Amino acid sequence: MEYQISSAITKGWFHKLQEHLKNDVIIVGGGPSGLLCASELAQANLKTCLIESKLAPGGGMWGGAMLFNTIVIQSEALFILEKYGISYLECGDGLYTVDAVEATSSLIYHASHAGVAIFNGVCMEDVVVKENYVSGVVINWNPVQRLGMHVDPLSLTSQVVLDATGHPSEVVGVLTRKNPVELLYPEMGNRSERSMNAEAGERACVQFTGRIYPGLYICGMAACGVSGSNRMGPIFGGMLLSGMKAARLITAELAGGK
Repeated sequence: MEYQISSAITKGWFHKLQEHLKNDVIIVGGGPSGLLCASELAQANLKTCLIESKLAPGGGMWGGAMLFNTIVIQSEALFILEKYGISYLECGDGLYTVDAVEATSSLIYHASHAGVAIFNGVCMEDVVVKENYVSGVVINWNPVQRLGMHVDPLSLTSQVVLDATGHPSEVVGVLTRKNPVELLYPEMGNRSERSMNAEAGERACVQFTGRIYPGLYICGMAACGVSGSNRMGPIFGGMLLSGMKAARLITAELAGGK
């Protein structure tokens, strides 16, 4: 029995990896914006894989605010909650409360159910750049990276990479640190995120979601970090709207080719 269990696991995992060495889209970061974008892309029949360094995808949505696992969504994003079957309660001023565990679980389930390949415990340590185009990511195990072990990585290729790594905007950081690149928006750079301003942060999260370099998109808190915009705390409507916008833009680009 032990042999059969181990054999089934290794065959299944390596089949998934082999199938996703080449992708339409690679999403780095499994927070709410990345998960929602992944679901939407997979529903559009794009081969999508998601790289998440932690064991559990979901980013900061699990913990709500100070471990009060209730989050806030504004009315503009209610259609997303309804599409994904997430319950909500009105709390006034155009705001709604949502159970953080239900919301996060739903996003993970729908991404997996739509066909997204999720590789958890895996880090992005570099990007693949060819002819001034981001065409994939370089990956390794999270424990290997954290321990500083000298272990060479593997590469996954794609037509588009999405930086959904949240506050650190890790993909943009690696690209700009290691390559002499100019981002597509002159006013943007790998800047520091500003202090709390929920209204400004929610606007910027959606506004700056988009293509920042050939082959590379940003969404969610990565968009705030790269643009030097504000953080917004435990309100997540902008994150969901950002993921939806990123999916729409990426789908449109791939439909029209590079």
